[in-house]
Amino acid sequence: MNPWLLAYDGFDPAQEGLREALTTLGNGYLATRGAAAEARADGVCYPGTYLAGCYDRLTSQVAGRPVGNEDLVNAPNWLPLTFRTPGGEWFAPGRDAEILAWHRRLDMLHGTLTWVVRVRDRAGRTTCLEQRRLVSMDDPHLAALHVTITPEDWSGPLEVRSALDGRVVNAGVARYRDLERRHLVPLAAHAADGVAEVLVRTVTSRVEIALAARTTVAGARHRAHAEEGWAGCDLAVEARAGEAVHVEKVVAVHTSRDRAITSAAEAARTAVTRAAGFEELLTRHARAWERLWSRAHVASEDDEVQQILNLYAFHLLQTASPHVTELDAGLPARGLHGEAYRGHVFWDELFVFPYLAPRFPEITEALLRYRWRRLPEARWAARSAGLAGAMFPWQSGSDGREETPALHFNPRSGRWLPDNSHLQRHVGLAVAVNVWQHYLATKDTAFLAGYGGELLLEVARFFASLAVFENGRYSIRGVMGPDEYHDGYPGRTEPGLDDNAYTNVMTAWLMRRVLEAADLAGAVGPEGMTAQEAERFAGMASRMRVCFHDGVISQFEGYGGLAELDWERYRRVYGDIRRLDRILEAEGDTPNRYQASKQADVLMLFHLLGPDGLAEVMTGLGYGWDAGAAERTVDYYLARTCHGSTLSAIVHAEVLARIRPGASEPFLVEALSSDVRDVQGGTTAEGIHLGAMAGVLSLFEPAEPTG
Repeated sequence: MNPWLLAYDGFDPAQEGLREALTTLGNGYLATRGAAAEARADGVCYPGTYLAGCYDRLTSQVAGRPVGNEDLVNAPNWLPLTFRTPGGEWFAPGRDAEILAWHRRLDMLHGTLTWVVRVRDRAGRTTCLEQRRLVSMDDPHLAALHVTITPEDWSGPLEVRSALDGRVVNAGVARYRDLERRHLVPLAAHAADGVAEVLVRTVTSRVEIALAARTTVAGARHRAHAEEGWAGCDLAVEARAGEAVHVEKVVAVHTSRDRAITSAAEAARTAVTRAAGFEELLTRHARAWERLWSRAHVASEDDEVQQILNLYAFHLLQTASPHVTELDAGLPARGLHGEAYRGHVFWDELFVFPYLAPRFPEITEALLRYRWRRLPEARWAARSAGLAGAMFPWQSGSDGREETPALHFNPRSGRWLPDNSHLQRHVGLAVAVNVWQHYLATKDTAFLAGYGGELLLEVARFFASLAVFENGRYSIRGVMGPDEYHDGYPGRTEPGLDDNAYTNVMTAWLMRRVLEAADLAGAVGPEGMTAQEAERFAGMASRMRVCFHDGVISQFEGYGGLAELDWERYRRVYGDIRRLDRILEAEGDTPNRYQASKQADVLMLFHLLGPDGLAEVMTGLGYGWDAGAAERTVDYYLARTCHGSTLSAIVHAEVLARIRPGASEPFLVEALSSDVRDVQGGTTAEGIHLGAMAGVLSLFEPAEPTG
C-alpha cells in the first residue's frame, strides 16, 4: 500500500458521492469535487465547485412560512470535457457506453487526481481515456485538466467537447432539494477559438463569478457554442487506432470579491490567456504541495493509518491553505467539499487549531480575523438580546449574523421541527479558546493587546452579562451545551437549559484567561477592560455554579432526574442509534426526557483542559475534585452517549487515552474511520467533517491542554 495514494476501482453508483467528496481537489480559494469531467449532476454524480466565503441567501416556503437560508454557492462547473466517436453519443458515465474499466487515483503528495477509463460504444468501438487534474496550490485562481484519448480499435473523426456550465444549482443535499436553490443569474457567455467564458452573478449577495477556459488539441478544427449560462467549444481531429490524442484544458476563476482586479470577467480572461501549459502548472503546483507537506506531515508506523492521516491533512489544507490569509473566509464545518450544513461555519475551528496553530499560525490568524471582522454583528446580536459584549452565532456565513435555520427536517417522521441550536452560546467560548491556542503557539503579546485580545474581552463581557448571581454562585440559564439532543426541559415551554456544566466551567476558564491576558499584554484589546469588569471577571472565575448528581458532574441542572433510556431495546430494534433524536421524535417522544447524549458534552472539559486543567478550574471554583470524581464522571457519560457526531469519537479517544488508555482504541478506530469509511452512513458524500479530520491528526501528535 502506498500511503500517499487513495485508489478506487470500478464505477459504483452507491459509492460515487463518497468518492467524489474524498477525491476533491482544492487550494483554499476554490475546491472541486472529484466527479468525472464527463459527469452531470444526475443523482449519482455531483460535480460541485465551491469558492471560499461565497454565499447567497434565498427565501423558501417551509411548513407554510417563509424561511431565508444562506448557502455556500455551487459555482459554475469548469470540468465538462467529453468526447464522442463517429456517429456516437457524447460519453457520460452511466449512459449508453459500456464501461470496461474505471480507475480513480488521488495523489495526495502532489495534489492530483488521475482517471483511467476504458469504454465501448454501441458500435463496439473501444476507447481509453486517461485524465490528470489539478486545482493549483501555486496560483489559487487556476485549475487544469490533461486528457489523453486513445482509440484502441478504430480510426476516424474524434470530437471533443469542452465547456463551462453556469446553469448549475445547489442540489448536493437531498433534504434541501425542495427549497429554493437557484443562486446564479447568467450575465454573459462567449466562446471562440478554443476559449470559453462564462459570467454569472449570485441572486442576493450579487457576487460576480467569472470563468474562462482555454482548451487545446493539436491540429483540431474548432466550433464554438454559447447560450445563456453556458459556453463551450467542440474540437474535431482525425484519430487513428493506437495513437493518442492529447487534450489540455486550463481554467481561470475570479470573483468580484477578489483584490487588485478591474472586473472578474477581465481578470479571468487575462489569467487564462497568460497561464502556462498543464505540465508547467503541474510542476509549480507540486512544489507548492511539497512546501506544505514539509510543515504538515503527521507520521504513523502503520501504512493504512498513515494513508488516513495523509488524507485528512490533505483535505484540511485544501480548505484552510495559506491562500486563506488573503481572503475573508471562515472554516466551513464540511469543508469546500459539499453543501451539507449549507457551508456554514460552526465551532469546528476548536478541533482544528491544535493541529494548525503550531504549524501554520498565519492560517489560524486569518481564521480569527474572520471572527474579528464580524464583531460588529456579534455586538449587535448581544445588544439586541439586552446583553453586553459579543454574542457569536452558532452558524455563521457571510456577514456573521445567526444563520441557524428556524426549522429542521426529520426524514424519519417527515416533519419540520423547531431548531433551537442557536442557543449554543458556547460557540463564543470556542472563539476564545482559539484565540488562546493561537497565542500559545505564537507567544505574540501584541496579538493579545490587539484584535485577539479584543475578541477575548468581548466574549468575556458577553458571558459576564449573561450570568446571574444568586445564592453565592453565578448561573447561566437558557442555553444549550454541545449535546444537541437536549434543547430544553420536559414540560417547559421555553427552550434552553440551566447551568450547562461545559458552558459554566469554560466561562470560569475564560475569565481566568482574560485576566491573564491583561497581565501579559498590559491591556486586552485596543479598548482594555475596566476595573469594575476585572472585579466581575475575577468573581466569575471563582464562583461559577456546577451541578452534581451521584458523585458526578451533571451535564446541566436536572440532568440526573431525567429518565434512563432502554439502550438495549433501541439498539435491538434500530441497530444504528446515532440519530436517536430522529428515532424518538418519530415515535412521538423526545431525547429531552432521557439521560442520553448525542456527543461529548461534559467530557469536552477533559478534552480541552486535560484532567489537571479541569481539576485546577474545579478546585478554583471551590468544589471537591479528585481522580476518582474524574473517572466516575467519564464512565457515567460513556454509558449514556450514542455518538451522533463525528466529533464525539475524537473527544472520547483523547480523554480515555489520558485516563484509561486501554479503553480508547475503539474510539480511535472510529475516529480514523469517520470519513474515509463514512461511519455515519451517507453524510460524507455531502461534505467531509473537517473538525473530525483535524481531531484525528491531533490524536497522533497531542497538543498541550488549553488550560
